Amino acid sequence: MGTLHRKLLRDILSMGGQTAAIGTVIAAGVMTLIVSVTTLDAISLTKDRFYRDHQFAQIFADLKRAPEGLAERLATIPGINQVDTRVRATVRLEVPGFSDPVRGVVLSIPDGRQPDINRLYLRQGSLPDPERNDQVLISEPFAEAHDLAPGDSIRAIIRNRLETLTVSGVALSPEFVYQIGPADLLPDYERFGVLWMNRRALASAYGMDGAFNSVVATLQARTEPAPVIDALDGLLERYGGVGAHDRDELPSHRFLSEELNQLRVMAVVLPGIFLGVSAFLLSVLLNRIVRTQRQDVAVLKAFGYGNRRIGLHYGILTGLIVLAGSALGILFGAWAADALATLYTEYFRFPEMTFRLRPRVILLAGAVAFAAAALGTWRAVTDAVSLPPAQAMRPPAPEDFGPGWLERSRLGSLLDQPSRIILRNLSRHRFKSCMSVLGIGLSASLLLVGSYQFNAVDHMIDIQYRLVQKADVHLTFTDPTPERAAAELRHQPGVVHVETYRSVPVRLRNGRREYRSAILGTDPDPQLRSLIDVDNQPVVLPSQGLVMTDHLADHLALRPGDNVDVEILEGHRRTVRVQLAAVVAEPIGVSAYMERRALNRLMAEGPAISGAWLLTDRSREQELFDSLHGIPRLAGIGLIGQAESAIRAYIEDTVLVLMGILLLLASCIAFAVVYNNARIAFAERARELATLRVLGFTRGEVSWILIGEMMLLTLLAIPVGWLLGTGFAFLLNQALSMDLLRIPFIITPRTYASAAAGVLLASAFSMLLIARRLHRLDMVSALKTVE
Repeated sequence: MGTLHRKLLRDILSMGGQTAAIGTVIAAGVMTLIVSVTTLDAISLTKDRFYRDHQFAQIFADLKRAPEGLAERLATIPGINQVDTRVRATVRLEVPGFSDPVRGVVLSIPDGRQPDINRLYLRQGSLPDPERNDQVLISEPFAEAHDLAPGDSIRAIIRNRLETLTVSGVALSPEFVYQIGPADLLPDYERFGVLWMNRRALASAYGMDGAFNSVVATLQARTEPAPVIDALDGLLERYGGVGAHDRDELPSHRFLSEELNQLRVMAVVLPGIFLGVSAFLLSVLLNRIVRTQRQDVAVLKAFGYGNRRIGLHYGILTGLIVLAGSALGILFGAWAADALATLYTEYFRFPEMTFRLRPRVILLAGAVAFAAAALGTWRAVTDAVSLPPAQAMRPPAPEDFGPGWLERSRLGSLLDQPSRIILRNLSRHRFKSCMSVLGIGLSASLLLVGSYQFNAVDHMIDIQYRLVQKADVHLTFTDPTPERAAAELRHQPGVVHVETYRSVPVRLRNGRREYRSAILGTDPDPQLRSLIDVDNQPVVLPSQGLVMTDHLADHLALRPGDNVDVEILEGHRRTVRVQLAAVVAEPIGVSAYMERRALNRLMAEGPAISGAWLLTDRSREQELFDSLHGIPRLAGIGLIGQAESAIRAYIEDTVLVLMGILLLLASCIAFAVVYNNARIAFAERARELATLRVLGFTRGEVSWILIGEMMLLTLLAIPVGWLLGTGFAFLLNQALSMDLLRIPFIITPRTYASAAAGVLLASAFSMLLIARRLHRLDMVSALKTVE
């Protein structure tokens, strides 16, 4: 082993705690990068392969009813590669052993064979027998939720007729990777299912013989969707078309894309923060090594070692720390990514999830870690090799100190000698003190970012389900229904209060910006579906004009008083211009609102409704459900409480799992930063502390000089950490905002207190370890120096 290699080994062993702390920070950064990139890679590759192999449609359109002969004209639209017509039926289901209401959608497939577009992946069983009218395929998540298998039976109300259906198989579809019901935000596999039925059987049951009410199509290569959508809308308008759209507006694909976008953000933001902190720590550590080893460098140069070999020596020292941290981060990152990818399969249903830690991801993580380390240590290594031997052999010139503000102030006379030493040292080494405060502040900021998510998520759900959604049951009708249906609902068993609404699908436009949504027409001052402003105060709907969520208004670049083009996609399709009267703040979903009668006038119809919200007596819910099953025009029954439970479970399984990992890593980093800072301070001042012991200072007084300095730096760093953490939390909040939900930017005093407590705890533990070293301080060795 060469001389430099033996020196390298001694340096690493003597700084074991510090190198381990920095390696932990690097491991945290590499781990977050591996988790984010590998999970993103796994979901993206699996999605692309499933879409490609099963001919996922690129264009979708729903309508009232059109003759099958129209399909030939649809196929001639320029840019269309393939087109399939089908029957789509909204049904209510009855599952043996399950008493809650269950909604479903049944899609037709060609008799006895796979469709050409949106081909199904058969997990169990077989396609429905073309000679039987009572067989169906069911979606895998629905089958798992109710423990259904081929041969089992379920009942469905199709066009007001109760049908008994036999399960022929269990399938997955690229159209329902994220299986949610109409108007839902999250999957509820027990209460919503997807079924596939032979075309002839479903058309007969749903009154669609020789007709269709749904179209899917694929496009030729390099074809823009917009012209095809316009041509398709033109042909389907007279048949009750509600507006064709591409994949981006399909709920399943849209939510999947937003989740992938969030992973892309996290793959950049979180590793950047962690690796930035590690670069800072490595810079501090290597600078300290160079300062304390300047005489060693001079001796090495005197014995003929060149700048290149000395620079390589310190580069290897840095590289070994980075290599150890990267290896640990890759190991734990692969494990965490596998667990997270498995978790995602609960919500995004693919035939299989292809998880593989690719070499390019490992190389990327290693390259980013080494780049961050090189950036942080470049100057220290340059300083080491640039010292001339004669200059390096001399100890650093003593600093020129004089009476400072402390000596001239009354505070100096009130403090004891050790406390004055603490303040004097910090004031005379301002840059070093500022760097220590910044390092500890960065660790506090990471703790704040992690704990912020937990409190903000609870606040978001409380707003949505305590202030906005106050109903117990949500009803939807098959078609617009006269307002008098509300009276019938009020007489149902267990109903305490009823509020009705009208929902109209629309496309909102402002210049080149557009968004497909629905206008919800409600009472002016709804009680069960409230509208609130940014201060959580109720908003009363104006008699004229449109109200929309602030997220939608920002997307369309609208402000109150602006006009927005509203393309109505139901009934007599037309575009009208409506003024934006106000915006409301809702953390979940994207919606627009109008006073219900104003919306009826806009639609040129009587007082029609699309659904209702019910406040119920919980003790009579089952009696209510039994009674509602007898209402023929009722399309679906939704339970608000179950929706709340579903969204809490989703957030706990995804957002909070990721933030929990972040909080754990941030806690490790907080200790690493504080401990590393304390070790450097101890190493730099060992001679000074030993001198004070020789001069008669007690062990407690000497310990207080170092520990008190660290305590003061930590207390100064906490407000800095709060400020940095607030900024990081805001940036992360904006980056992770999506249509499904927007976590409000609310940082409570409890969040700030948690971040401060974490740093103080890490400081206390670090000080305990340093106190042990102070207790074992060898005064004779510490006072030795090379002259």
